[in-house]
Amino acid sequence: MGKYKVFIISVAIAAIFIAWGLIAPKNLAAVTKVIDSFILNELGWFYLLSATGFLAFAIFLIFSKYGNIRLGKQEEKPEYSYLTWFAFLFTAGMGIGLVFWGVAEPVYHYFDPPIAVPETAQAAGEAMRYSFFHWGLHPWAIYTIVALAIAYFTFRKGESGVLSSSFRPLIGDRVEGWIGTVINVIVVFATIFGVATSLGFGAAQISGGLNHLVPAVGDYSPYMVQLIVIFVVTILFMVSSQTGLNRGIRHLSRINIVLATLLMLLVLILGPTSYLLGVFTQTLGSYIQNLPGMSFRLDVYNPETNWVEGWTIFYWAWWISWAPFVGSFIARVSKGRTIREFVIGVLAVPALYGALWFSVFGGTGIYFQREGIADINGMMADHGMEIALFGLLEQFPLGTFLSVIALLLIASFFITSADSATVVLGIQSTDGDLNPSNVVKFVWGLIISASAAILLLNQEGLGALQTAAIIAALPFTVIMIVLIFSMVKSFRREIIPARQPKKR
Repeated sequence: MGKYKVFIISVAIAAIFIAWGLIAPKNLAAVTKVIDSFILNELGWFYLLSATGFLAFAIFLIFSKYGNIRLGKQEEKPEYSYLTWFAFLFTAGMGIGLVFWGVAEPVYHYFDPPIAVPETAQAAGEAMRYSFFHWGLHPWAIYTIVALAIAYFTFRKGESGVLSSSFRPLIGDRVEGWIGTVINVIVVFATIFGVATSLGFGAAQISGGLNHLVPAVGDYSPYMVQLIVIFVVTILFMVSSQTGLNRGIRHLSRINIVLATLLMLLVLILGPTSYLLGVFTQTLGSYIQNLPGMSFRLDVYNPETNWVEGWTIFYWAWWISWAPFVGSFIARVSKGRTIREFVIGVLAVPALYGALWFSVFGGTGIYFQREGIADINGMMADHGMEIALFGLLEQFPLGTFLSVIALLLIASFFITSADSATVVLGIQSTDGDLNPSNVVKFVWGLIISASAAILLLNQEGLGALQTAAIIAALPFTVIMIVLIFSMVKSFRREIIPARQPKKR
């Protein structure tokens, strides 16, 4: 099978999963729920310790001598400007998720906080702090580990772009054998379910937005509308994927940043501006102050709440399942940067943007709720979390216009996430080919969309997507831990260049 061994094996297993979902959906649901319950009840501590350990290692790299190592030849310059690089990071990292949860999560936490009394000022502060926590440094640290390993071993050590090559310092040439194949197949499946989760959220939100703007859409089954959305967007991202990284994804990434920033600025200006900037400032300080405690918090003394399992553990698992995809993509566009520059950029810039996003959208949602301007929570209870953003936007003078921008943004994120995923899956399943063939990308595009559709239709919708992400993340968490030891072993063999002084 040679170059396409991982591709053939992975496609065959993916086809079996899709067939299982079509032929015996109830059995698939029952099996995955049993596995999911075991992971949440017995291994939640493992996810918490792992995610926090990844963050600690990333911070260590910033201040260590290893930060001077360049991802490529020591004199090599970055391939992309900071603006383009950040656009790639933001688009691949969590674009759809920010739009979906930006209003819904803080408002939900306000009515169901982890500790505080619901619907109080303390609950509002806690809701914002945990939103920052779930979308802040921890997820980007997870992405950093995988992206750094791939970029370092590919551009510095001349290895192929597959993740298994990053284990050569530990297992030598066995990365070319069955161990490497197993690692790469796990990478592929974590990517499929991580991306399918996001595409499911995106399809549900586009469906909810269309229903909000065009009430006649509500006459049809929501699942049917979501299927149509997935079908249409699949065609669009398949067309985009044929144009390559430097055309389709690059231009769409810039469009995403412009649309997202425009929407955020309009809500900030039209909303309670001073209040929202105060929310950002206060919550940022509270987040930093409480970060250690939140990083290790479980419901061990109050297990019946299941709050941490339902939110924090799910998020850490989701980010880990996304890490092969996002890490591979970030690595692909980060050649020429030093490890220090890379880690600071991947950790800080997207986390700060996400914090501002939640301050604007989540802060406005809680403000409207507390002031009696709009019952966002009631809308979510009646129509699902996917309607929260549109329920908020309709309160503004330009509500319909803002909702149209939001729909375009979600669709654009949908396309770029799926487009990027086909590139990454192509790289990881064709022995590191940085420019996989259009046929390979086409096949992976169909599999991602089919997986999202199967999970949405046959296993209680969005809850099934969360279950798939949690299960897919478990084996990859182990791979990430071993990956750190492999990187450190290789770093120790480096001749570390001196840190270059800044030119005056």
